[in-house]
Amino acid sequence: MDAKTSPRDTAQTLRIEGMRCASCVAHVEKALVQVTGVSSASVNLAAGTALVTAGPEVSFGALAEAVKKAGYELVRDELTLDIEGMTCAACVGRVEKVLKRVPGVLDASVNLAARRAHIETSGSVAPAALVEAVRKAGFGARPAADVTESARAATSEAEEGELRRAVWIAAALTLPVFVLEMGSHLISGMHDWVQGTIGHQGSGWLQFVLTTLVLFGPGLRFFRKGIPALVRGAPDMNALVALGTGAAWSYSVVALLAPGVLPEGTANVYFEAAAVIVTLILVGRLLEARARGRTSEAIRRLMRIQPRTARVVRDGSARELAIEEVVVGDLVEVRPGEKIAVDGEVVAGASYVDESMITGEPVPVEKRPGSTVVGGTLNTRGAFSFRATKVGADTVLAQIIRMVETAQGAKLPIQALVDKVTMVFVPAVMAAAALTFGVWLAFGPEPALSFALVNAVAVLIVACPCAMGLATPTSIMVATGRAAAMGVLMRKGDALQALRDAAIVALDKTGTLTIGRPELTDLVVAEGFAHEEVLALVAAVERRSEHPIAEAIVAAALAEGLELADPEGFEAAAGHGVQATVGGRRVEVGADRLMRRLGLDAGAFADTAERLGDEGKSPLYAAIDGRLAAILAVADPLKPGSVQAVAALHAMGLRVAMITGDNARTAQAIARQAGIDEVVAEVLPDGKVAALQGLRREGRKVAFVGDGINDAPALAEADVGIAIGTGTDVAIESADIVLMSGDLAGVPRAIALSRATMRNIAQNLFWAFAYNTALIPLAAGVFYPSAGLLLSPVFAAAAMSLSSVCVLTNALRLRRFELPASTQANRA
Repeated sequence: MDAKTSPRDTAQTLRIEGMRCASCVAHVEKALVQVTGVSSASVNLAAGTALVTAGPEVSFGALAEAVKKAGYELVRDELTLDIEGMTCAACVGRVEKVLKRVPGVLDASVNLAARRAHIETSGSVAPAALVEAVRKAGFGARPAADVTESARAATSEAEEGELRRAVWIAAALTLPVFVLEMGSHLISGMHDWVQGTIGHQGSGWLQFVLTTLVLFGPGLRFFRKGIPALVRGAPDMNALVALGTGAAWSYSVVALLAPGVLPEGTANVYFEAAAVIVTLILVGRLLEARARGRTSEAIRRLMRIQPRTARVVRDGSARELAIEEVVVGDLVEVRPGEKIAVDGEVVAGASYVDESMITGEPVPVEKRPGSTVVGGTLNTRGAFSFRATKVGADTVLAQIIRMVETAQGAKLPIQALVDKVTMVFVPAVMAAAALTFGVWLAFGPEPALSFALVNAVAVLIVACPCAMGLATPTSIMVATGRAAAMGVLMRKGDALQALRDAAIVALDKTGTLTIGRPELTDLVVAEGFAHEEVLALVAAVERRSEHPIAEAIVAAALAEGLELADPEGFEAAAGHGVQATVGGRRVEVGADRLMRRLGLDAGAFADTAERLGDEGKSPLYAAIDGRLAAILAVADPLKPGSVQAVAALHAMGLRVAMITGDNARTAQAIARQAGIDEVVAEVLPDGKVAALQGLRREGRKVAFVGDGINDAPALAEADVGIAIGTGTDVAIESADIVLMSGDLAGVPRAIALSRATMRNIAQNLFWAFAYNTALIPLAAGVFYPSAGLLLSPVFAAAAMSLSSVCVLTNALRLRRFELPASTQANRA
């Protein structure tokens, strides 16, 4: 479809999914050409693309919205860039703005703390185009996939080292300036000493030389970044510092070299203000760099978990190979005390493996042939061999690192408001500084020009967009790292905020609350029979059955180390039970109806049968040599920590519900044992979605915890989906949060961390906004007429540097997060 084209029109390519026929092509073309500014649209069904020619005013988002309204979706690709040179929230807004202008970009989200940009694209968007757009905005960029974590760490260390050198040089040059100028005011006799040695003019020239070295040596970075940002019409924090210090320095140079051009009584120098401001801001950036390095410690710790080499058996002999050379199918040997190189399955040997670095659980896990092992975990005592099943980027550890990186780069909904404020913050501060200068010059006391200059510089310097830009992302980075250390993986960073708002936690039963497989839970023997004797005989008979209940009984006998004889004459009667002869003894196992058919009275176990029924278990009976020998029950029992986890959730003020496809009687029995408030039973997978919608009544937010394929729809529907890491890949992919161990204790941990993180963010935002709200008016001299209060530019610089450090330090407190004592007491 074509309309009139313009020389300014450009072509954009969109990748579209969901088109099946020529009618789809017509629908999409019609939707696209109806967008104002689009001159033509040509859709290729075979390639699944649309070539759109449109004016520069047509955003890619408008085209994407048109395609969506037509009933189709754009194919989305994701790319992450490492961004260099960002210093404040204004930088974040600028980078996001230029990235979103690149044709093919659907969305861009920039994280100041992580120094990363996450970009969603559709169509053929070359990484080089994105890098070039960022470069033109005055920042550096490179694809994150091209940079190793060790290289990032080396870059951070180099940056910190360079800042440290700059601070020492600036401090050494600033100290004499500060002593010469301020010492004359503060120290008795200092003024006379200066006048008697180097003189007033000599002092001015010395201050000029030293301050010039500070501004255009260590402080040159502010001018290199700030002046181009001003020219582009996108001022940032560097621009504020460059303007403030540049104004103080320039005024002082005029006062020193040509005092006659200034009004009488205003030829004062402010070299010490310019020098001290630069030094203090550099100190703040150094402290900020150190703190930011600690926020990324979680990723580096995860990277250090994986060993560098593995002992691989090839051509009949074991050899040490670099971890990158291990391939799927390799046989890998592990000795006591060694780390496991990659994911795999044990084929020989046995040991206990410490998986705490992955799951957060401190107790080593037994590994035997057939057990799975995870790369990065620590073998403790025994030796074993395993077959590699996942290597490189496919290992559990690599996936965890990707999840943590993704979550750390995410933006919470609360950040949207902050972004809107910071986009206009720096221009507003510049306007406030100009207004301050004008008002003081017009209405201020003499020397009005000096007052106007000092207060305008103080306004420029005291404003701190850094604190606002760091308030949310630093808390997210530290919290997601801490969560990973506790075995809780945030697949989506915004789950932190959503989880805080949850009022109900809904749990799946099988595999989530319970172990997920039947186990022998009860065996009560009649008088004259021994426990081991009965279990061995019953298990011997059940060996011939393929029923899950039979497998549970056999597993229990083997776990107790009992030897099972071979049964003879095995028979199975549908709906009744099984029978066979074992070692010359006749054994029958089945329901009460089988006992009645045998003429045996099960009344002796009436009380036990009633108890088992109340617990949702169906009792079985065993008869040996024509005598009633035992009552037993097989059920899917609660996990060891389920009761404590539910109690911990109650202690946090949450209601707990259970949604299950199991029968109502069993579900109610499990709910009573676990202390669950609300039960929805006998539901299909789509019924779980309806049940979640029912729990949302009165606007309540619901978190759902599940582990199976049948839980995937509910995990996707819930306000927050939490998957058990021992569950299926489908469930994990549908969830917002993954618990690496099967322990439900991770749920209260995640919720408590979410609440602590949101409190931390609120504290950071309050500090950032309250700081600027309080100090900008003070710097402008608003309180001078009533209270005589003014803010020196030197103190403004100190306060500005301190604000960012306070935000970062507060966020770092989350590294020490532990489950609240009140909740732990309820779990004890």
